[in-house]
Amino acid sequence: MWVLQSSQIGRQTTFQSHLCYPALASSRLPVSFVALNHSANPEKDIKSSNNQLIQSLCRGGNLKQAIQVLSSELNPTQQTYELLIYSCAQQSSLSNGLEVHRHLANSVFSQDPFLATKLINMYNELGYVDHARKVFNETQEKTIYVWNALFRALAMVGCGEELLDLYGQMNWMGMASDRFTYTYVLKACVVSDLTICPLQKGKEIHAHILRHGFDTNIHVMTTLLDVYAKFGCVSYASFVFGAMPVKNFVSWSAMIACYAKNEMPMKALELFQQMMLEASDSVPNSVTMVSVLQACSGVSALQLGKLIHAYILRRGLDSILPVLSALITMYGRCGEIALGQRVFDNMKKRDVVSWNSLISIYGIHGFGKKAIQIFENMIHQGVTPSYISFITVLGACSHAGLVEEGKMLFESMHRKYRIHPGMEHYACMVDLLGRANRLDEAIKVIEDMRLEPGPTVWGSLLGACRIHCNVELAERASSKLFELEPTNAGNYVLLADVYAGAQMWNEVKNVRKLLETRSLQKIPGCSWTEVKRKIYSFNSVDECNPQIEELRAFLIKLSTEMKERGYVPQTDVVLYDLDEEEKERILLGHSEKLAVAFGLINTAKGETIRITKNLRLCEDCHAVTKFISKFANREILVRDVNRFHHFRDGVCSCADYW
Repeated sequence: MWVLQSSQIGRQTTFQSHLCYPALASSRLPVSFVALNHSANPEKDIKSSNNQLIQSLCRGGNLKQAIQVLSSELNPTQQTYELLIYSCAQQSSLSNGLEVHRHLANSVFSQDPFLATKLINMYNELGYVDHARKVFNETQEKTIYVWNALFRALAMVGCGEELLDLYGQMNWMGMASDRFTYTYVLKACVVSDLTICPLQKGKEIHAHILRHGFDTNIHVMTTLLDVYAKFGCVSYASFVFGAMPVKNFVSWSAMIACYAKNEMPMKALELFQQMMLEASDSVPNSVTMVSVLQACSGVSALQLGKLIHAYILRRGLDSILPVLSALITMYGRCGEIALGQRVFDNMKKRDVVSWNSLISIYGIHGFGKKAIQIFENMIHQGVTPSYISFITVLGACSHAGLVEEGKMLFESMHRKYRIHPGMEHYACMVDLLGRANRLDEAIKVIEDMRLEPGPTVWGSLLGACRIHCNVELAERASSKLFELEPTNAGNYVLLADVYAGAQMWNEVKNVRKLLETRSLQKIPGCSWTEVKRKIYSFNSVDECNPQIEELRAFLIKLSTEMKERGYVPQTDVVLYDLDEEEKERILLGHSEKLAVAFGLINTAKGETIRITKNLRLCEDCHAVTKFISKFANREILVRDVNRFHHFRDGVCSCADYW
């Protein structure tokens, strides 16, 4: 029954209709249509009104009522089905989606590729990729949009191998790819289920992109850049970035992130500066800021970090949680825990990442008990610790020698929070016990692992063996590492350190020969310091620094003065069987000593010197920096690859436990 209400507007008479239907009586949503008695085709008008009513109900959020009307409508339009499918996805209703799908399968649109695409997208949104596959397989005229819809669904659930297989089939059939195809296929290369070499597959797709002329498409090339970045192929990513004829803020941000995440912070900061100067239309967003702050953290660029913080405030990005978490980390890794704490305290909302950032900065500074206290506060605030939370708090225990506390936290992971320990957690426990010279317990942890021990675990044991000069265990750990990481020169150097500490010089020579035979080179020591908002880098035995002669003369004079005050060079850290004088000359060329000397020469009296080093601080540099902090009356902050060292008045915050 139709209730018609008329109103005269000029010569046209329009009617507002309400379907008198028990299920719809309360909604009374109007649908306008031409009066039936004025139409030459009443059946067509009824069909039109039903479709309009279904569409109106969908737009109003009345999905169930719309489907009830659908059941009485024999010929819904394409737009009607589109709105119904969209509404099912929006309301996360699988049952209604299946009902619409069944109705569609029995209609004239059963093979409509446009609606097939919408169905695949709907099932993808609802998390039912098997249903999406079924739609794809049942669709006979597959357009590129249908292929792309399934590619997107597979990429989102990590079915990379299946996606790449389908991509091969599509190419064999002669279907031309578009920019979306390449984007999804590239993303498939970085998911975890691939049995093929993902990097090689990425290179093959790169070749496809070049052959089909998509190397000028900014979206495709930015995705390609990001893929290379995830594999750590910085040179490939840089080549792609440099070849892009047009760049937007996404491509700039992707390249900055590539440098920042692959331990090239200086490159990241240089590129950010270039973007600000050259790309006037590329306004940095929150993602860019996180990468730049990460780069500032990498080289302890406190003054630059403060400028970035000011920019974040001006741009109104200070309410975005990832940005605030990155700020906490930046201040902490630049040695300013109080500023990091202030950012945290001023946050209106915090997530587990924010808490993890705060725990981490106290941990790397050696304040293990404070880190545990923050961890407990997080739980009391109702925030459930994550996988990463336990890595940060266990790392904090390790740096502070809190063995029993660390063991209790490790045991609580699965028992209390149902988090299975991962490789990183086991590595933290081995490091914690190993540093404390409880090597038998560390071995027991490895033997009881539910996972096959990986390089991080054996590396932690080898590092502990170096500290405590345990040759037998060092050889056991290194043999495993040589199998797992045959090209990692650092493992060979650590073993050589153990042999050198035991005065086993023949074994040291054998390890060095092994390095040469395998064409491996030790990572050169590099240190950074910030002076007047500029970052300066120093390499061991640096020949390029314009002040190198001045720095060497300064260090020689300094060494003489320190010897008069009781300093004895720790030449045993030099892995060469040389005379003592030559060993001392090599020690004076260490990058952290050059950075400290540069800071003393180029900063005002009383100003704190901040150094960042890419490797572990050696024992001799540690001893020298303690001496300098006392007789130069300077506070010196050194962050090595493991932790922070606060040198003040001849004492280090690590209490020689690192």
